[in-house]
Amino acid sequence: MDVQGTLIRALLIAGCGLAGAAVAATGESSPAPQASPPASADGSSVVTYEAWSVHAQFTDITQYHPAFRSPYEGPNSLRGANSTRETIDLTLFAGARLWHGAAVYIDPEIDQGFGLSGTLGVAGFSSGGAYKVGDDHPYYRLPRFFVRQEFDLGDQAGDPVASAANVLAGSQAVDNVTLTMGKFSAVDIFDTNRYAHDPRADFLNWSVVDSGGYDYAADAWGYTYGAAAEWTQSWWTLRGGIFALSRVPNQRELDRSFHQFELVAELEERHTWLGRSGKLKLLAFNNRGRMGGYDASVDLALQTGSVPSTALVRHMASRPGVALNLEQELATDLGAFARISANEGSKEAYEFTDINRSVAAGLSLAGARWSRPQDTVGLAAVVNGLSTAARRYFAAGGLGVLVGDGQLPHYGLEKIVETYYAAHLTGYLSVSADYQYVVNPAYNPDRGPVSIFGLRVHAEL
Repeated sequence: MDVQGTLIRALLIAGCGLAGAAVAATGESSPAPQASPPASADGSSVVTYEAWSVHAQFTDITQYHPAFRSPYEGPNSLRGANSTRETIDLTLFAGARLWHGAAVYIDPEIDQGFGLSGTLGVAGFSSGGAYKVGDDHPYYRLPRFFVRQEFDLGDQAGDPVASAANVLAGSQAVDNVTLTMGKFSAVDIFDTNRYAHDPRADFLNWSVVDSGGYDYAADAWGYTYGAAAEWTQSWWTLRGGIFALSRVPNQRELDRSFHQFELVAELEERHTWLGRSGKLKLLAFNNRGRMGGYDASVDLALQTGSVPSTALVRHMASRPGVALNLEQELATDLGAFARISANEGSKEAYEFTDINRSVAAGLSLAGARWSRPQDTVGLAAVVNGLSTAARRYFAAGGLGVLVGDGQLPHYGLEKIVETYYAAHLTGYLSVSADYQYVVNPAYNPDRGPVSIFGLRVHAEL
C-alpha cells in the first residue's frame, strides 16, 4: 500500500472515531434507521431530536480493463492498453440544529486518484467515484455547505426521521415545504432513485445512477451553489431550483454571480401498484450560459481548415432538456427502475457528459432469499445516443466533455450493461464486485467492446 493510501485510511479511522463520539453524545446507538421506532407507554412513537451529529464515510473504488481493439485513439479516448485506476474519498458529514425546522450541514472531504484514462473515453463513464479532475496525492475539498429549513403544513403528526448523513434525527410532517440553500449537488435533490443513485452503494456507471440527458449544473466534481424548494402534499411533491453553472463549460470555477445558471423543476407522484409502492418523476431543466453550437464550430473549422472547437463559437444561449424517472417495488426484496432523458442537441454539453438521448433500466434484489438480507445484487442496461449535430462535430475531430477519438467515421449507440454484488460484511463495512460491458465506447464501433471490472470498499458510520 502506498503512503497516500495509508494516510487516507488513517484519516478514516480518525473520522469514524469522531462520528462514534457524536453518536454517543446524541444518544443514538446507531445511525441506521430503526424498523420500529421506540414507543411510549401509551403506544405512540417516541421521537429523538438530535441537536447535532457527525457521520463519516470512506470509499475505495478500483477499476481495471484488459486491452481491447483500438485501431486509433484521440485526445479524449479510452486507452486501448490494459489499465487499472483507483479513487479514494473520505467524507465527514457534520450537522447542527439552528432553530425549529432548520439545520446547517458541512461535509469536508479528502480525495485521491483518477478514473480510467483520466475519466475520459466513455460518455456513460464507468465510475461514479471518479471526477473530471484528480491527483496522485490526497487533496481537500468542501463539496457541501448548506442550510435546510423545513416548514410543517397542517396538524398531522410528523413521521420519525432517523439520524443519517446530512439528516438530523427528529420528525417530518407528511405535508411540508423544505428549502435548501448553499453549496451541494443538484442531484442530491433532483433525479434521485431508490435503486440507482448512489455510486458508493449501488451502481457505478454515470448514466445509470443519473439521467444521462440531464446536464445538471456542477463544477468538475459535481457540486454547485444554488437553492431548491420542495412542496410535499400527501401523494405528490413539486420541486424547483436555481443553480450556478461553471464560468466555462466543464471547468472547476463556478459563476457565483449567477449570470450563467440552470433552472430545474421536478414533479414527483407516489403510487401503489399491485400493493407495492412506487414513484414516477418528471424533470425539466434549462441551462442558460455561454455555450458553443456544434454546427457553427464545424462550419468555422471548414472555413479555416482546422479542427472544430465549440470554445471558438460560444455565445449566450439556452440548452433545455427533460427526464422521466421511475422506481417501482416488485416484491419485498425486489425493485425496478427506469430512466428516459433527452436534451437540446445542437449545442455542447455544459457540465455532465456528452449524451443527448439516454434510456436506462434495471433491477435491484436484496439477499434475503439466500439468507443475506443486507446484501444487494443489481443488473442494469443503458443506451446512450448523440444528436445529428453532435455526430457531425465528433466525426470532424471535435472534443467533448468526456469523449473525442479524433474521428468518428462510423456512429453507433453507446450500449452498456452493468451488474454488481454488494456484500454487507459488518454493521459499517461493505465490499462490492462490479462488472460493466461497454459496446461502442464514445459511440465508436471501430473501438471496443470493453470489459471493465471493479472492486469497491465502502465504510460508513
